[in-house]
Amino acid sequence: PGEAYDRIEAAVADADLVFLCLGDDADVRAVAEPAIAAMRTGSILVDHTTASAELARQLHAEALAAGNIGFLDAPVSGGQAGAESGQLSIMCGGDTAVFERARPVMDAYAKAITHAGGPGSGQLVKMVNQICIAGLVQGLSEGLHFAMRAGLDPETVISAVSKGAAQSWQMDNRWRTMVEGEFEFGFAVDW
Repeated sequence: PGEAYDRIEAAVADADLVFLCLGDDADVRAVAEPAIAAMRTGSILVDHTTASAELARQLHAEALAAGNIGFLDAPVSGGQAGAESGQLSIMCGGDTAVFERARPVMDAYAKAITHAGGPGSGQLVKMVNQICIAGLVQGLSEGLHFAMRAGLDPETVISAVSKGAAQSWQMDNRWRTMVEGEFEFGFAVDW
């Protein structure tokens, strides 16, 4: 059981580790800056938001300057389903020693954790992830559109092509919702 706080400063003051997962850069800055100011020396702030590498580098520097606070940019992949099942993939940027201290806690909700390098590296790897996903989603949607326009049954088509080189996580998890016209999965395109 956790405790609720009405002020960021009160929530983080006695914490060894603080985890964020917010919407975008502005949200992260609005929460991280007061958190860093209230955190004690030697504590760690882990940001799971998909945000910019530039912001991650700035917050890393601010955290060190504020009192030797560790900072990891650690965006996640796997969506809400991955979070609920403890199957997230985490891409981390930051100091190795800070990463090693935070890793055992992240192991509780991740299937894969990769330390990609210094501050901002986690966000850059996540950008690669997003670029790759965008191509897969576009290809899958075009293929399904083609199949339906050709009068093929989408389920039969997926059954045939998902056993070969076309198979992907997107295909396994998104083909049916695409066919049904459902596209709300908790991550805003603008972000």
